[in-house]
Amino acid sequence: MSTEEHYRIRQVNIYYYLEDDSMSVIEPVVENSGIPQGKLIKRQRLAKNYQGDHYHWKDLNRGIDITIYGKTFHIVDCDQFTQVFLESQGIELNPPEKMALDPYTELRKQPLRKYVTPSDFDQLKQFLTFDKQVLRFYAIWDDTDNMFGECRTYVIHYYLMDDTVEIREVHERNNGRDPFPLLMNRQRVPKVLVENAKNFPQCVLEISDQEVLEWYTAKDFIVGKPLTIRGRTFFIYDCDPFTRQYYKEKFGISDLPRIDVSKKEPPPVKQELPPYNGYGLVEDSAQNCFALIPKPPKRDVLKMLMNDNKVLRYLAALESPIPEDKDRRFVFSYFLATDMISIFEPPVRNSGIIGGKYLGKTKVVKPHSSVENPVYYGPSDFFIGAVIEVFGHRFTILDADDYVLKYMESNTAQYSPEALLSIQNRIHKRETPAPDLESKQTEEGPGVQELDALIDTIQKQLKDHPCTDNIREAFQVHDKEASGYVDKETFFKICDSLSLPVDDSLIKELIQMCSRGEDKIDYCNFIRAFSD
Repeated sequence: MSTEEHYRIRQVNIYYYLEDDSMSVIEPVVENSGIPQGKLIKRQRLAKNYQGDHYHWKDLNRGIDITIYGKTFHIVDCDQFTQVFLESQGIELNPPEKMALDPYTELRKQPLRKYVTPSDFDQLKQFLTFDKQVLRFYAIWDDTDNMFGECRTYVIHYYLMDDTVEIREVHERNNGRDPFPLLMNRQRVPKVLVENAKNFPQCVLEISDQEVLEWYTAKDFIVGKPLTIRGRTFFIYDCDPFTRQYYKEKFGISDLPRIDVSKKEPPPVKQELPPYNGYGLVEDSAQNCFALIPKPPKRDVLKMLMNDNKVLRYLAALESPIPEDKDRRFVFSYFLATDMISIFEPPVRNSGIIGGKYLGKTKVVKPHSSVENPVYYGPSDFFIGAVIEVFGHRFTILDADDYVLKYMESNTAQYSPEALLSIQNRIHKRETPAPDLESKQTEEGPGVQELDALIDTIQKQLKDHPCTDNIREAFQVHDKEASGYVDKETFFKICDSLSLPVDDSLIKELIQMCSRGEDKIDYCNFIRAFSD
Protein backbone atom coordinates (compact mmCIF):
# COMPACT_ATOMS: atom_id res chain seq x y z
CA MET A 1 0.00 0.00 0.00
CA SER A 2 1.44 3.37 -1.02
CA THR A 3 1.77 6.35 1.32
CA GLU A 4 -0.38 8.34 -1.08
CA GLU A 5 -3.24 5.84 -0.98
CA HIS A 6 -5.63 6.53 1.90
CA TYR A 7 -8.63 4.52 0.67
CA ARG A 8 -9.66 2.56 -2.46
CA ILE A 9 -12.85 2.34 -4.49
CA ARG A 10 -13.42 -1.12 -5.99
CA GLN A 11 -15.85 -1.73 -8.86
CA VAL A 12 -17.80 -5.02 -8.83
CA ASN A 13 -20.64 -6.72 -10.73
CA ILE A 14 -23.59 -8.15 -8.80
CA TYR A 15 -25.43 -11.04 -10.49
CA TYR A 16 -28.94 -12.16 -9.47
CA TYR A 17 -30.19 -15.57 -10.75
CA LEU A 18 -33.96 -15.64 -11.12
CA GLU A 19 -34.18 -19.40 -11.25
CA ASP A 20 -33.21 -19.94 -7.59
CA ASP A 21 -32.92 -16.38 -6.14
CA SER A 22 -29.17 -16.80 -5.67
CA MET A 23 -26.60 -14.03 -6.02
CA SER A 24 -22.87 -13.68 -6.68
CA VAL A 25 -20.39 -10.78 -6.59
CA ILE A 26 -17.50 -10.67 -9.09
CA GLU A 27 -14.81 -8.00 -9.37
CA PRO A 28 -13.22 -7.53 -12.80
CA VAL A 29 -9.56 -8.46 -12.77
CA VAL A 30 -7.18 -5.52 -13.18
CA GLU A 31 -3.64 -6.41 -14.13
CA ASN A 32 -0.90 -5.58 -11.60
CA SER A 33 -3.43 -4.25 -9.11
CA GLY A 34 -1.71 -5.98 -6.20
CA ILE A 35 -4.97 -7.17 -4.62
CA PRO A 36 -6.87 -10.46 -5.06
CA GLN A 37 -9.74 -10.02 -7.53
CA GLY A 38 -12.25 -12.15 -9.38
CA LYS A 39 -15.09 -13.93 -7.59
CA LEU A 40 -15.56 -12.17 -4.23
CA ILE A 41 -18.76 -13.99 -3.20
CA LYS A 42 -19.71 -17.26 -4.84
CA ARG A 43 -23.22 -18.00 -6.04
CA GLN A 44 -25.59 -18.55 -3.09
CA ARG A 45 -28.66 -17.15 -1.41
CA LEU A 46 -27.58 -14.14 0.64
CA ALA A 47 -29.09 -13.22 3.97
CA LYS A 48 -30.70 -9.79 4.19
CA ASN A 49 -31.10 -9.49 7.97
CA TYR A 50 -30.73 -11.42 11.22
CA GLN A 51 -34.28 -12.79 10.96
CA GLY A 52 -33.23 -15.16 8.20
CA ASP A 53 -34.76 -13.28 5.26
CA HIS A 54 -32.89 -13.44 1.93
CA TYR A 55 -32.40 -10.85 -0.77
CA HIS A 56 -35.07 -10.87 -3.53
CA TRP A 57 -34.99 -9.14 -6.90
CA LYS A 58 -37.63 -6.76 -5.51
CA ASP A 59 -35.01 -5.46 -3.01
CA LEU A 60 -32.62 -4.35 -5.77
CA ASN A 61 -32.68 -0.91 -7.37
CA ARG A 62 -30.33 1.74 -8.65
CA GLY A 63 -28.89 4.24 -6.14
CA ILE A 64 -29.32 2.06 -3.04
CA ASP A 65 -26.85 0.40 -0.62
CA ILE A 66 -26.93 -3.31 0.19
CA THR A 67 -24.86 -5.02 2.87
CA ILE A 68 -23.51 -8.50 2.19
CA TYR A 69 -21.43 -10.21 4.84
CA GLY A 70 -20.46 -6.91 6.47
CA LYS A 71 -19.50 -5.20 3.20
CA THR A 72 -21.66 -2.40 1.83
CA PHE A 73 -22.13 -2.14 -1.95
CA HIS A 74 -23.66 0.91 -3.68
CA ILE A 75 -25.61 0.06 -6.87
CA VAL A 76 -25.09 2.75 -9.49
CA ASP A 77 -26.59 1.17 -12.64
CA CYS A 78 -27.89 -2.07 -14.22
CA ASP A 79 -27.86 -3.64 -17.68
CA GLN A 80 -30.67 -3.44 -20.28
CA PHE A 81 -32.18 -6.85 -19.46
CA THR A 82 -32.43 -6.04 -15.77
CA GLN A 83 -34.05 -2.66 -16.48
CA VAL A 84 -36.68 -4.19 -18.80
CA PHE A 85 -37.45 -6.99 -16.34
CA LEU A 86 -37.92 -4.72 -13.32
CA GLU A 87 -40.07 -2.26 -15.25
CA SER A 88 -42.24 -5.12 -16.48
CA GLN A 89 -42.81 -6.13 -12.87
CA GLY A 90 -44.00 -2.64 -11.97
CA ILE A 91 -40.86 -1.48 -10.15
CA GLU A 92 -39.90 2.14 -10.67
CA LEU A 93 -36.15 2.39 -11.18
CA ASN A 94 -34.07 5.23 -9.80
CA PRO A 95 -32.04 7.27 -12.27
CA PRO A 96 -28.58 5.84 -13.02
CA GLU A 97 -25.51 7.28 -11.31
CA LYS A 98 -21.98 7.84 -12.50
CA MET A 99 -19.43 5.23 -11.47
CA ALA A 100 -17.00 6.63 -8.84
CA LEU A 101 -13.33 6.45 -9.81
CA ASP A 102 -10.48 5.30 -7.57
CA PRO A 103 -8.34 8.38 -6.63
CA TYR A 104 -5.10 6.43 -6.36
CA THR A 105 -5.59 4.82 -9.78
CA GLU A 106 -6.21 8.22 -11.31
CA LEU A 107 -3.13 9.59 -9.53
CA ARG A 108 -0.94 6.95 -11.06
CA LYS A 109 -2.08 8.00 -14.52
CA GLN A 110 -0.56 11.44 -13.92
CA PRO A 111 3.12 12.08 -14.72
CA LEU A 112 5.62 11.84 -11.83
CA ARG A 113 6.51 15.03 -9.98
CA LYS A 114 10.10 16.18 -9.78
CA TYR A 115 11.51 17.62 -6.56
CA VAL A 116 14.16 20.32 -6.84
CA THR A 117 16.30 21.37 -3.86
CA PRO A 118 15.95 25.11 -3.15
CA SER A 119 18.98 27.07 -4.21
CA ASP A 120 19.13 29.15 -1.01
CA PHE A 121 19.87 26.10 1.19
CA ASP A 122 23.02 24.06 0.69
CA GLN A 123 23.07 20.81 2.69
CA LEU A 124 26.66 20.14 1.75
CA LYS A 125 27.75 23.49 3.11
CA GLN A 126 25.89 22.80 6.36
CA PHE A 127 27.53 19.41 6.65
CA LEU A 128 31.03 20.78 6.08
CA THR A 129 30.55 23.71 8.43
CA PHE A 130 28.92 21.94 11.42
CA ASP A 131 30.39 18.47 11.13
CA LYS A 132 31.01 16.90 14.57
CA GLN A 133 29.38 19.86 16.33
CA VAL A 134 26.70 18.69 18.74
CA LEU A 135 24.59 20.65 21.22
CA ARG A 136 24.13 18.79 24.48
CA PHE A 137 21.17 19.44 26.79
CA TYR A 138 20.32 17.85 30.14
CA ALA A 139 16.60 17.23 30.65
CA ILE A 140 14.18 15.37 32.88
CA TRP A 141 10.87 13.69 32.14
CA ASP A 142 8.48 14.02 35.12
CA ASP A 143 5.82 11.32 35.03
CA THR A 144 4.96 11.36 38.72
CA ASP A 145 1.37 12.46 38.04
CA ASN A 146 0.56 9.00 36.67
CA MET A 147 0.37 5.83 38.69
CA PHE A 148 3.81 4.29 39.32
CA GLY A 149 5.38 7.20 37.39
CA GLU A 150 8.76 8.66 38.27
CA CYS A 151 11.17 11.44 37.35
CA ARG A 152 13.85 10.21 34.91
CA THR A 153 16.94 11.97 33.55
CA TYR A 154 17.92 12.19 29.85
CA VAL A 155 20.59 13.75 27.64
CA ILE A 156 19.36 15.37 24.39
CA HIS A 157 21.86 15.69 21.53
CA TYR A 158 21.17 18.11 18.71
CA TYR A 159 23.40 17.55 15.64
CA LEU A 160 24.00 20.82 13.84
CA MET A 161 25.18 19.14 10.64
CA ASP A 162 21.75 17.77 9.69
CA ASP A 163 19.33 19.11 12.39
CA THR A 164 18.73 15.66 13.84
CA VAL A 165 17.92 14.90 17.49
CA GLU A 166 18.98 11.98 19.67
CA ILE A 167 17.74 11.27 23.20
CA ARG A 168 19.88 9.13 25.51
CA GLU A 169 18.76 7.80 28.87
CA VAL A 170 20.93 8.27 31.95
CA HIS A 171 21.14 5.05 33.97
CA GLU A 172 21.91 5.09 37.65
CA ARG A 173 23.55 2.29 39.53
CA ASN A 174 21.20 -0.45 40.69
CA ASN A 175 18.16 1.26 39.21
CA GLY A 176 16.75 -2.10 38.10
CA ARG A 177 16.34 -1.11 34.43
CA ASP A 178 17.75 -2.72 31.32
CA PRO A 179 20.76 -0.74 30.05
CA PHE A 180 19.23 0.52 26.80
CA PRO A 181 21.32 3.54 25.82
CA LEU A 182 18.84 5.27 23.49
CA LEU A 183 15.31 6.39 24.15
CA MET A 184 14.99 7.81 20.61
CA ASN A 185 17.35 7.12 17.73
CA ARG A 186 18.92 9.97 15.80
CA GLN A 187 16.32 11.50 13.49
CA ARG A 188 14.61 14.70 12.52
CA VAL A 189 11.73 15.58 14.79
CA PRO A 190 8.62 17.35 13.44
CA LYS A 191 7.35 20.32 15.41
CA VAL A 192 4.16 21.22 13.50
CA LEU A 193 2.35 18.81 11.16
CA VAL A 194 -0.01 19.72 8.39
CA GLU A 195 -3.68 19.51 9.22
CA ASN A 196 -4.33 16.51 6.98
CA ALA A 197 -1.35 14.55 8.33
CA LYS A 198 -2.67 14.00 11.86
CA ASN A 199 -3.82 10.48 10.97
CA PHE A 200 -0.57 9.66 9.18
CA PRO A 201 0.78 6.23 10.30
CA GLN A 202 4.02 7.57 11.81
CA CYS A 203 4.81 4.27 13.54
CA VAL A 204 4.94 2.51 10.16
CA LEU A 205 6.21 5.09 7.65
CA GLU A 206 8.69 7.93 7.83
CA ILE A 207 7.41 11.47 7.74
CA SER A 208 8.39 13.50 4.72
CA ASP A 209 8.46 17.24 4.17
CA GLN A 210 4.92 17.12 2.75
CA GLU A 211 3.43 16.16 6.12
CA VAL A 212 5.48 18.64 8.19
CA LEU A 213 5.09 22.40 8.30
CA GLU A 214 7.98 23.02 10.71
CA TRP A 215 10.85 20.93 12.11
CA TYR A 216 12.59 21.34 15.43
CA THR A 217 15.68 23.54 15.18
CA ALA A 218 18.37 24.71 17.60
CA LYS A 219 16.39 27.80 18.61
CA ASP A 220 13.62 25.58 20.06
CA PHE A 221 15.94 24.05 22.69
CA ILE A 222 16.09 26.65 25.48
CA VAL A 223 17.27 25.94 29.02
CA GLY A 224 14.44 26.39 31.52
CA LYS A 225 11.59 25.67 29.09
CA PRO A 226 9.63 22.44 28.45
CA LEU A 227 9.88 20.64 25.12
CA THR A 228 7.45 18.02 23.79
CA ILE A 229 9.00 15.28 21.62
CA ARG A 230 6.99 12.24 20.53
CA GLY A 231 4.32 12.87 23.14
CA ARG A 232 6.75 13.24 26.06
CA THR A 233 7.37 16.60 27.69
CA PHE A 234 11.01 17.11 28.63
CA PHE A 235 12.20 19.94 30.86
CA ILE A 236 15.69 21.21 29.94
CA TYR A 237 17.52 22.27 33.09
CA ASP A 238 21.15 22.59 31.90
CA CYS A 239 23.56 22.33 28.94
CA ASP A 240 27.32 21.94 28.33
CA PRO A 241 29.82 24.86 27.83
CA PHE A 242 29.93 24.42 24.02
CA THR A 243 26.17 24.83 23.82
CA ARG A 244 26.34 27.99 25.94
CA GLN A 245 29.01 29.46 23.69
CA TYR A 246 27.00 28.54 20.56
CA TYR A 247 23.84 30.22 21.84
CA LYS A 248 25.82 33.30 22.80
CA GLU A 249 27.35 33.64 19.32
CA LYS A 250 24.35 32.49 17.27
CA PHE A 251 21.33 33.86 19.15
CA GLY A 252 22.91 36.36 21.55
CA ILE A 253 21.72 34.49 24.65
CA SER A 254 24.51 34.74 27.23
CA ASP A 255 22.79 33.93 30.53
CA LEU A 256 21.43 30.40 30.21
CA PRO A 257 20.48 29.41 33.79
CA ARG A 258 21.34 26.24 35.68
CA ILE A 259 18.16 24.97 37.30
CA ASP A 260 18.34 22.73 40.36
CA VAL A 261 16.11 19.69 39.79
CA SER A 262 17.56 17.50 42.54
CA LYS A 263 15.07 15.41 44.42
CA LYS A 264 13.95 16.85 47.70
CA GLU A 265 13.16 14.39 50.42
CA PRO A 266 9.46 14.47 51.20
CA PRO A 267 8.46 15.36 54.76
CA PRO A 268 8.10 12.35 57.02
CA VAL A 269 4.62 10.94 57.01
CA LYS A 270 3.06 10.86 60.41
CA GLN A 271 2.01 7.37 61.33
CA GLU A 272 -1.60 7.51 62.46
CA LEU A 273 -3.39 4.55 63.93
CA PRO A 274 -6.80 3.63 62.53
CA PRO A 275 -9.87 4.18 64.73
CA TYR A 276 -10.30 1.72 67.56
CA ASN A 277 -12.82 -0.99 66.66
CA GLY A 278 -13.79 -1.86 70.24
CA TYR A 279 -12.33 -5.38 70.34
CA GLY A 280 -9.65 -6.16 72.91
CA LEU A 281 -7.30 -3.59 74.35
CA VAL A 282 -6.10 -0.54 72.42
CA GLU A 283 -2.44 -1.52 72.84
CA ASP A 284 -3.14 -5.04 71.62
CA SER A 285 -5.10 -3.87 68.56
CA ALA A 286 -2.39 -1.33 67.65
CA GLN A 287 0.16 -4.13 67.15
CA ASN A 288 -1.59 -5.05 63.88
CA CYS A 289 -0.44 -1.70 62.45
CA PHE A 290 3.23 -2.03 63.41
CA ALA A 291 4.12 -5.38 61.83
CA LEU A 292 2.71 -7.89 59.37
CA ILE A 293 2.82 -10.56 62.06
CA PRO A 294 1.58 -8.81 65.22
CA LYS A 295 3.46 -9.34 68.46
CA PRO A 296 2.07 -8.95 71.98
CA PRO A 297 2.71 -5.53 73.53
CA LYS A 298 5.70 -5.23 75.82
CA ARG A 299 5.03 -5.62 79.52
CA ASP A 300 6.73 -4.11 82.53
CA VAL A 301 8.64 -7.18 83.69
CA LEU A 302 9.99 -5.50 86.82
CA LYS A 303 6.49 -4.49 87.89
CA MET A 304 5.20 -8.02 87.28
CA LEU A 305 7.99 -9.55 89.40
CA MET A 306 7.52 -7.12 92.30
CA ASN A 307 3.70 -7.40 92.38
CA ASP A 308 3.30 -11.06 91.50
CA ASN A 309 0.30 -12.68 93.23
CA LYS A 310 -0.68 -9.36 94.85
CA VAL A 311 -4.43 -8.81 94.57
CA LEU A 312 -6.60 -6.08 96.08
CA ARG A 313 -10.17 -7.23 96.79
CA TYR A 314 -13.20 -5.01 97.28
CA LEU A 315 -16.89 -5.58 97.89
CA ALA A 316 -19.17 -3.57 95.59
CA ALA A 317 -22.87 -3.08 94.90
CA LEU A 318 -24.47 -2.49 91.51
CA GLU A 319 -26.26 0.80 90.93
CA SER A 320 -29.37 -0.16 89.01
CA PRO A 321 -33.00 1.01 88.90
CA ILE A 322 -34.11 -2.64 88.82
CA PRO A 323 -35.24 -3.71 92.34
CA GLU A 324 -33.81 -7.23 91.92
CA ASP A 325 -30.29 -5.78 91.48
CA LYS A 326 -30.20 -3.83 94.74
CA ASP A 327 -29.18 -6.82 96.89
CA ARG A 328 -26.56 -8.11 94.43
CA ARG A 329 -22.97 -7.98 95.67
CA PHE A 330 -19.77 -8.25 93.66
CA VAL A 331 -16.16 -8.91 94.54
CA PHE A 332 -13.66 -6.73 92.61
CA SER A 333 -10.14 -8.15 92.29
CA TYR A 334 -7.44 -5.71 91.21
CA PHE A 335 -4.22 -7.40 90.07
CA LEU A 336 -1.26 -5.13 90.79
CA ALA A 337 1.07 -6.98 88.41
CA THR A 338 -0.96 -6.27 85.25
CA ASP A 339 -3.41 -3.51 86.35
CA MET A 340 -6.28 -5.79 85.33
CA ILE A 341 -9.64 -6.14 87.03
CA SER A 342 -11.88 -9.16 87.43
CA ILE A 343 -15.39 -9.19 88.92
CA PHE A 344 -16.97 -12.16 90.69
CA GLU A 345 -20.55 -12.39 91.91
CA PRO A 346 -21.02 -14.80 94.84
CA PRO A 347 -23.98 -17.07 94.09
CA VAL A 348 -27.02 -16.57 96.31
CA ARG A 349 -29.36 -19.49 96.65
CA ASN A 350 -32.92 -19.01 95.34
CA SER A 351 -32.11 -15.49 94.18
CA GLY A 352 -32.94 -16.21 90.55
CA ILE A 353 -29.56 -14.87 89.40
CA ILE A 354 -26.75 -17.14 88.31
CA GLY A 355 -23.60 -16.08 90.10
CA GLY A 356 -20.00 -16.73 89.16
CA LYS A 357 -17.60 -14.86 86.94
CA TYR A 358 -19.08 -11.51 85.97
CA LEU A 359 -16.03 -10.10 84.16
CA GLY A 360 -12.78 -11.79 83.18
CA LYS A 361 -9.35 -10.28 83.74
CA THR A 362 -9.04 -7.14 81.64
CA LYS A 363 -8.11 -3.49 81.82
CA VAL A 364 -11.03 -1.14 82.36
CA VAL A 365 -11.00 2.30 80.77
CA LYS A 366 -12.17 5.27 82.77
CA PRO A 367 -15.23 7.11 81.44
CA HIS A 368 -14.69 10.31 79.44
CA SER A 369 -11.19 9.23 78.34
CA SER A 370 -10.28 9.38 74.64
CA VAL A 371 -9.95 6.25 72.55
CA GLU A 372 -6.51 7.31 71.26
CA ASN A 373 -5.10 7.84 74.79
CA PRO A 374 -7.14 5.63 77.13
CA VAL A 375 -6.78 6.06 80.90
CA TYR A 376 -7.26 2.86 82.90
CA TYR A 377 -8.40 2.43 86.47
CA GLY A 378 -5.55 2.24 88.99
CA PRO A 379 -5.28 1.29 92.68
CA SER A 380 -5.83 4.91 93.74
CA ASP A 381 -9.34 4.87 92.22
CA PHE A 382 -10.62 2.15 94.60
CA PHE A 383 -11.74 3.21 98.07
CA ILE A 384 -14.89 3.03 100.18
CA GLY A 385 -17.64 5.02 98.47
CA ALA A 386 -15.89 5.26 95.11
CA VAL A 387 -18.01 4.75 92.00
CA ILE A 388 -16.42 2.51 89.35
CA GLU A 389 -17.96 2.45 85.88
CA VAL A 390 -17.26 -0.81 84.03
CA PHE A 391 -18.46 -0.85 80.41
CA GLY A 392 -21.58 1.16 81.17
CA HIS A 393 -22.35 -0.44 84.58
CA ARG A 394 -21.78 1.60 87.75
CA PHE A 395 -20.57 -0.06 90.95
CA THR A 396 -20.17 1.46 94.42
CA ILE A 397 -17.34 0.18 96.63
CA LEU A 398 -18.74 -0.93 99.99
CA ASP A 399 -15.91 -2.78 101.71
CA ALA A 400 -12.33 -4.02 101.32
CA ASP A 401 -10.18 -6.73 102.85
CA ASP A 402 -7.33 -6.29 105.34
CA TYR A 403 -4.62 -6.54 102.68
CA VAL A 404 -6.01 -3.39 101.03
CA LEU A 405 -5.44 -1.42 104.26
CA LYS A 406 -1.89 -2.73 104.58
CA TYR A 407 -1.16 -1.86 100.97
CA MET A 408 -2.60 1.63 101.35
CA GLU A 409 -0.54 2.24 104.52
CA SER A 410 2.65 1.23 102.69
CA ASN A 411 1.77 3.27 99.57
CA THR A 412 0.12 6.37 100.99
CA ALA A 413 1.54 8.56 98.22
CA GLN A 414 -0.79 6.94 95.68
CA TYR A 415 -3.99 7.67 97.62
CA SER A 416 -5.79 10.82 98.62
CA PRO A 417 -6.41 11.54 102.34
CA GLU A 418 -10.15 10.96 101.87
CA ALA A 419 -9.49 7.50 100.43
CA LEU A 420 -7.22 6.53 103.34
CA LEU A 421 -9.70 7.81 105.91
CA SER A 422 -12.63 5.95 104.34
CA ILE A 423 -10.78 2.63 104.36
CA GLN A 424 -9.54 3.05 107.95
CA ASN A 425 -12.99 3.98 109.27
CA ARG A 426 -14.58 1.02 107.56
CA ILE A 427 -12.04 -1.49 108.87
CA HIS A 428 -12.22 -0.05 112.39
CA LYS A 429 -16.03 -0.03 112.36
CA ARG A 430 -16.07 -3.63 111.21
CA GLU A 431 -13.70 -4.91 113.89
CA THR A 432 -14.59 -2.93 117.04
CA PRO A 433 -18.34 -3.40 117.39
CA ALA A 434 -18.17 -7.16 117.59
CA PRO A 435 -16.67 -7.52 121.12
CA ASP A 436 -18.90 -4.77 122.54
CA LEU A 437 -21.88 -6.38 120.98
CA GLU A 438 -20.98 -9.77 122.39
CA SER A 439 -20.48 -8.30 125.87
CA LYS A 440 -23.74 -6.44 125.61
CA GLN A 441 -25.48 -9.58 124.53
CA THR A 442 -23.87 -11.44 127.43
CA GLU A 443 -25.11 -8.87 129.93
CA GLU A 444 -28.58 -8.39 128.55
CA GLY A 445 -29.28 -11.77 127.00
CA PRO A 446 -31.43 -14.23 129.02
CA GLY A 447 -29.72 -17.35 130.29
CA VAL A 448 -26.10 -16.73 129.44
CA GLN A 449 -25.01 -19.99 130.98
CA GLU A 450 -27.76 -21.88 129.20
CA LEU A 451 -26.74 -20.27 125.92
CA ASP A 452 -23.08 -21.26 126.43
CA ALA A 453 -24.08 -24.83 127.31
CA LEU A 454 -26.29 -25.07 124.22
CA ILE A 455 -23.49 -23.75 122.00
CA ASP A 456 -21.06 -26.37 123.43
CA THR A 457 -23.59 -29.12 122.77
CA ILE A 458 -24.12 -27.97 119.17
CA GLN A 459 -20.36 -27.79 118.57
CA LYS A 460 -19.97 -31.39 119.74
CA GLN A 461 -22.87 -32.51 117.57
CA LEU A 462 -21.54 -30.69 114.49
CA LYS A 463 -18.01 -31.93 115.00
CA ASP A 464 -18.14 -33.99 111.79
CA HIS A 465 -20.16 -31.41 109.87
CA PRO A 466 -18.03 -29.27 107.46
CA CYS A 467 -17.87 -25.77 108.87
CA THR A 468 -18.09 -22.70 106.70
CA ASP A 469 -15.35 -20.15 107.31
CA ASN A 470 -17.14 -17.15 105.81
CA ILE A 471 -20.31 -17.28 107.96
CA ARG A 472 -19.49 -13.99 109.69
CA GLU A 473 -18.72 -12.25 106.36
CA ALA A 474 -22.00 -13.45 104.87
CA PHE A 475 -23.98 -11.87 107.71
CA GLN A 476 -21.92 -8.70 107.80
CA VAL A 477 -22.57 -8.10 104.07
CA HIS A 478 -26.29 -7.77 104.78
CA ASP A 479 -25.74 -5.88 108.08
CA LYS A 480 -24.94 -2.54 106.51
CA GLU A 481 -25.27 -0.65 109.80
CA ALA A 482 -23.00 -3.12 111.71
CA SER A 483 -25.65 -3.49 114.43
CA GLY A 484 -25.17 -7.25 114.92
CA TYR A 485 -28.76 -8.00 113.95
CA VAL A 486 -30.49 -9.12 110.75
CA ASP A 487 -34.15 -9.71 110.00
CA LYS A 488 -35.49 -13.27 110.06
CA GLU A 489 -36.10 -13.47 106.31
CA THR A 490 -32.52 -12.46 105.53
CA PHE A 491 -31.23 -14.76 108.28
CA PHE A 492 -32.87 -17.87 106.82
CA LYS A 493 -31.79 -16.94 103.27
CA ILE A 494 -28.18 -16.78 104.41
CA CYS A 495 -28.51 -20.10 106.26
CA ASP A 496 -29.95 -21.74 103.12
CA SER A 497 -27.13 -20.38 100.94
CA LEU A 498 -24.54 -21.74 103.44
CA SER A 499 -26.38 -25.08 103.85
CA LEU A 500 -26.73 -24.73 107.65
CA PRO A 501 -28.95 -27.38 109.31
CA VAL A 502 -31.62 -25.00 110.59
CA ASP A 503 -34.16 -27.84 110.82
CA ASP A 504 -32.26 -29.48 113.69
CA SER A 505 -33.97 -29.19 117.08
CA LEU A 506 -30.90 -27.79 118.85
CA ILE A 507 -30.39 -25.23 116.04
CA LYS A 508 -34.02 -24.19 116.33
CA GLU A 509 -33.59 -23.69 120.08
CA LEU A 510 -30.43 -21.64 119.46
CA ILE A 511 -32.28 -19.46 116.95
CA GLN A 512 -35.06 -18.90 119.48
CA MET A 513 -32.57 -17.84 122.16
CA CYS A 514 -30.85 -15.46 119.73
CA SER A 515 -34.12 -13.83 118.65
CA ARG A 516 -34.66 -10.21 119.70
CA GLY A 517 -38.20 -9.13 119.25
CA GLU A 518 -40.37 -10.43 116.47
CA ASP A 519 -38.17 -9.66 113.42
CA LYS A 520 -34.52 -9.46 114.60
CA ILE A 521 -31.99 -12.24 115.24
CA ASP A 522 -28.60 -11.80 116.92
CA TYR A 523 -26.22 -13.51 114.50
CA CYS A 524 -23.11 -12.92 116.67
CA ASN A 525 -24.12 -15.56 119.28
CA PHE A 526 -25.48 -17.79 116.52
CA ILE A 527 -22.20 -18.03 114.62
CA ARG A 528 -20.36 -18.97 117.83
CA ALA A 529 -21.82 -22.44 117.49
CA PHE A 530 -20.10 -22.88 114.10
CA SER A 531 -16.67 -21.46 115.03
CA ASP A 532 -13.81 -23.46 116.49
